[in-house]
Amino acid sequence: MKWGSAESFSPAPLQCDCIWFGLLFLTFLLSLGWLYIGLILLNDLHNFNEFLFRHWGHWMDWSLIVLLVVSLLVTYASLLLLLGLLLQLCGQPLHLHSLHKVLLLLIILLVAAGLVGLDIQWRQEWHSLRLSLQATAPFLHIGAVAGITLLAWPVADTFYRIHPRGPKVLLLLLFFGVTLVIYLMPLLFISSPCIMKLRDLPPKPGLVGHRGAPMLAPENTLMSLRKTAECGAAVFETDVMVSSDGVPFLMHDERLSRTTNVASVFPERISAHSSDFSWAELQRLNAGTWFLERQPFWGAKKLSGSDRKEAENQTIPALEELLKEAAALNLSIMFDLRRPPRNHTYYDTFVNQTLEAVLSANVSQAMVLWLPDEDRANVQQRAPRMRQIYGHQGGNWTERPQFLNLPYQDLPELAKVIDNKLPKLHLCWVVIL
Repeated sequence: MKWGSAESFSPAPLQCDCIWFGLLFLTFLLSLGWLYIGLILLNDLHNFNEFLFRHWGHWMDWSLIVLLVVSLLVTYASLLLLLGLLLQLCGQPLHLHSLHKVLLLLIILLVAAGLVGLDIQWRQEWHSLRLSLQATAPFLHIGAVAGITLLAWPVADTFYRIHPRGPKVLLLLLFFGVTLVIYLMPLLFISSPCIMKLRDLPPKPGLVGHRGAPMLAPENTLMSLRKTAECGAAVFETDVMVSSDGVPFLMHDERLSRTTNVASVFPERISAHSSDFSWAELQRLNAGTWFLERQPFWGAKKLSGSDRKEAENQTIPALEELLKEAAALNLSIMFDLRRPPRNHTYYDTFVNQTLEAVLSANVSQAMVLWLPDEDRANVQQRAPRMRQIYGHQGGNWTERPQFLNLPYQDLPELAKVIDNKLPKLHLCWVVIL
């Protein structure tokens, strides 16, 4: 930026400065919007980490890196915008340096690429953002009103310094158009359930620990189960696979490399499918040391000495073992059941193997929330007191009570179902504890 007398500059450079100031303001809004997206989707960024792990084979928590980069972009754009406003108030032209112009264009392209990638790979996250606006829109609106009010003086100053009639009219129409939209937002767009009378507040939903309490303990372990109970959750949600000799066990990934020490115990089988290991081989693996070496969530609190010792001694639990422990803790169990590879011994009977393990545990059937759709009729016949959980597909809509397992992004759709068909639907909220 250059400092000089306002009278020494012709209208053409002034109009050029207005264009660059508009691009600067656009860059600020885009980077600020991307920061908002990152903060709102922070709870879902573990999906991004796992996506990169499956394709790259190396685990890294990218959430901190993404937020750091976006924060730097917002800080840079904010400082540049503030300096531009000060120059405008002092009657000085903007005159951005070529380096700043290149950086602004790069930021716009970077944010645009991020938005396109989000739309292609994780389109459902737009529903998350739309849902978040129900809580944040009133406060964002207050900020927008304050921002447009502060911009009124620089816009007025620019309006009187521009001589051609066309740009003056365009600037005036643009500013008043944006102002009108902002002031009409509460009537047209903002609808927040956060603003209601106390008597209309619905009961607090039960909490479901996603893979247990993965911020406090290694995921899908007995320690994670106990931490879930300590957090006051009602349900432990996990993932189940069947070993090569027919034992259902807890594991999320198709490969064991992320959450076990398979690389040191079976280095030649590091890329093998998790279900291709026998139960005896799985028992030889440690399922907790990885959590101490690279905590998957950077915001998690530091473990105590006793918790660290417990974590480093965790092993892969069998489903039957988990059910008995959960019954003692008064926790319900819900799990995704993952089909083994096609050449697996139990490829066609993995559901029956899992059901046998549940029945062999001799726990209350009501504590098991059965999620798999495969062979559901047989499961209901053999375990009639087991609670059936339905997803997007299928489901007996006349059954009461009805339990659904849906992404939280589908809550608006779920509300319509509640109003129209299921007045007695039970709500839970799946969280990373």
